[in-house]
Amino acid sequence: MAQTEFFDALETRSPDEREAAHVAALPAQIAHAKKHAPAFAELLADVDPATITSRAALARLPVIRKHELLERQTAHRARDPFGGFSALRWGPGMGRVFASPGPIYEPEGATRDYWRAARALYAAGFRAGELVHNAFSYHMTPGAFILESGAQAVGCTVFPAGTGQTEQQLQAITELKPHGYTGTPSFLRILLEKAAEAGVDVSSIRKASVGGEACPPSLTAWFAERGVAVYQTYATADLGLVAYETSAREGLVVEEGVLVEIVRPGTREPVPDGEVGELVVTSFNPAYPLVRFGTGDLSAILPGTCPTGRTAPRIKGWMGRADQTTKVRGMFVHPSQVADIVRHFPQVAKARLVVSGEMANDQMCLRVEVPASGNAELQQQLEAAVREVTKLRAQVELVAPGALPNDGKVIEDARSYR
Repeated sequence: MAQTEFFDALETRSPDEREAAHVAALPAQIAHAKKHAPAFAELLADVDPATITSRAALARLPVIRKHELLERQTAHRARDPFGGFSALRWGPGMGRVFASPGPIYEPEGATRDYWRAARALYAAGFRAGELVHNAFSYHMTPGAFILESGAQAVGCTVFPAGTGQTEQQLQAITELKPHGYTGTPSFLRILLEKAAEAGVDVSSIRKASVGGEACPPSLTAWFAERGVAVYQTYATADLGLVAYETSAREGLVVEEGVLVEIVRPGTREPVPDGEVGELVVTSFNPAYPLVRFGTGDLSAILPGTCPTGRTAPRIKGWMGRADQTTKVRGMFVHPSQVADIVRHFPQVAKARLVVSGEMANDQMCLRVEVPASGNAELQQQLEAAVREVTKLRAQVELVAPGALPNDGKVIEDARSYR
């Protein structure tokens, strides 16, 4: 049955109203980023924030990918561990600082529900007056705090279980009887299996908000058979919550505090709705004002709105990694290079570089969608462009529009590694 309760009125405003509000907020957020985050002052030096009044205008700005964030943090670490991306400084406005692998450092502002996780938990059925067993890690990374702050914003009490120590966690569950679980799906499965083996009653947990790894439908069904309704979240340490699952089980609803684009991997160019590409997010968080932040994850926009009544856009969820960089004959080939190759050929609608053969005997074939095949001159021009950009030779195959899979892959590594 569709859920009819909502965390706030923002979730049910009309799509046009939401889009207008987001677009209207862009100039001020970009101006704020340029003024208070030195990295954006440099990256957007030639941008007049007042002119960014549409998605088309936003799409002209560069995409900031995680490797660039790490490079800037590393280069400026002695004077600014955030690489110029944070608008916060040490003190009361920054409650915590976290470290993700890299290391990449992320600030946490001191505002209520800073990571905006409350809507995800509310959609998963969490309500005020309940106890949440939080099994995300409380060590260095922000995962546990993302869900903890969201649970507290809903009105829940949180047991900071963290990871590991399964026997102690089971004891706490049997004695405290939490109403729900937050953490990875794999650890929830471990807890339920260990409880069954030990004859321990953990049936108080009837719902869960999970993240950090994939939770396929088969696993969701496994939990349901054991009385636990599991809902997925998509969040990052840089952005906080981006999207969340509802009782409709139809993709993930985009959180109200972000603007989402899907771009062709390796480029800044948005793809049509429904096409798989890299998830790029602009956050309206003033503390960490990331503009066009490339998550490196693949997804796609779903048509229509959620049957629960939430009207925000929906994404399909995590569909793989966008960074498909691979090494061919000792040289790295990047998705951005494929984009550079086809940029000079307007008749090419889509391209896919297929690397095949066995190790040490690599072969490349650039498959391109064009309106008509059999154009020998175009094939030769594309082959020359591949050599110029990648310094490697490749065959070119012209295929009909729509022939390439809609999976977001720009580089397909089809080599045999046996």
